[in-house]
Amino acid sequence: MSREIKPHIGIFGRRNNGKSSLINIIAGQDTAIVSEVAGTTTDPVKKSIEIPGIGPVIFIDTAGIDDSGELGTKRIKKTLDNIKIIDLALIILIDNTLSVYEEKLVNELAEFDVPFFFIHNKSDLQKLNNQLIIDIHEQYNTDVIDFSACKNTDSTPLINLIKKYLPETAYNAPALLGDLVSYGDTVLMITPIDVEAPEGRLILPQIQAIRDTLDNDCIAIVLKEKETDSFLRRTGIRPKLVITDSSIFLKADAMIPKDIPLTGFSILLARHKGPFEMYLRGTPYISKLENNDRILILESCTHHVSCDDIGRVKIPRWLSQFTGKKLEFDIVGGLSSLPRNIKEYSLVVQCGGCMLTRKQVHSRLKPAIEAGIPVTNYGMTIAYIQGIYNRAIEPFVKTGEKEDYL
Repeated sequence: MSREIKPHIGIFGRRNNGKSSLINIIAGQDTAIVSEVAGTTTDPVKKSIEIPGIGPVIFIDTAGIDDSGELGTKRIKKTLDNIKIIDLALIILIDNTLSVYEEKLVNELAEFDVPFFFIHNKSDLQKLNNQLIIDIHEQYNTDVIDFSACKNTDSTPLINLIKKYLPETAYNAPALLGDLVSYGDTVLMITPIDVEAPEGRLILPQIQAIRDTLDNDCIAIVLKEKETDSFLRRTGIRPKLVITDSSIFLKADAMIPKDIPLTGFSILLARHKGPFEMYLRGTPYISKLENNDRILILESCTHHVSCDDIGRVKIPRWLSQFTGKKLEFDIVGGLSSLPRNIKEYSLVVQCGGCMLTRKQVHSRLKPAIEAGIPVTNYGMTIAYIQGIYNRAIEPFVKTGEKEDYL
């Protein structure tokens, strides 16, 4: 798993139930402000904490799910918005009480398939009773643990439950290309250095691909596009796989012999993190776009926008040119709210998602998929527009299945 992308764990509960105290106990330091005044936490507070056996995770301390007033309503919305990005929820109770607030929260968690368990806090004031244990098992089929953030500094039982309920896919994702290569294979990566390339470093998908190549005991060769053709002719090396930046798909297609598998960094990440089957089915819908159709483009990070920006400039231009239609575009960065109802879009184009977890990518696209709106990915869109879609998806699609996605 890439260490840049960490599992996210949300801490939820009513005001003054001890959410902030709990995160301080887990962190072993005063990360969140603690007060007896209800509603002290107004905005989500994030803290990276190392958990043995899992690695670094992000804990999110949220505002109370029972907040009140106009501002309280906004805080609750921010709290519930975190459900879309977390891999596990810890729900804090006190006084052996389950209320309508917890019931609503659990329903929201179920909507995004987020596992959860309960923590009965402030056990120094009132111990967890057997009836609540029975009720939680019967109603929610999960665990509840007694805890005191004030008296109990041993968080081992809590950590054990986190290990039990945190999905392994959140911290032990499959390799990017482990099933495409074998020991000693050569992987060639074509990485253009242009105006979009960050100064003095490679972009994250390229770094992840290099690391994964090395993790699979393969040989990583990294070249700019200008050196690729002469390098292959001079050395006679035949890579097992070639990965290119999507922006130069056509150049790479011309340089790399047709019998050598070729794909893009973005497509590699699409399979690794996204709903790849839905991407495969949604991409050909590009040919069915009509005048005045609205396209939603989802970026996963915020960055300076250049004149050649791939998501905000090139893809809209290329889609318009390819279809010959007058198309409308909305571009949304990070995990920001959409500017309009998802049903108003004819196509959704998601970036590779290098800055997001797999859970976040799937949650981001879930409303569109449920509404029957085709979804695709930056790299797959570019490959389709440039006429090399078949070749770009071939490394991941079994022989004879490509026709199912065209």
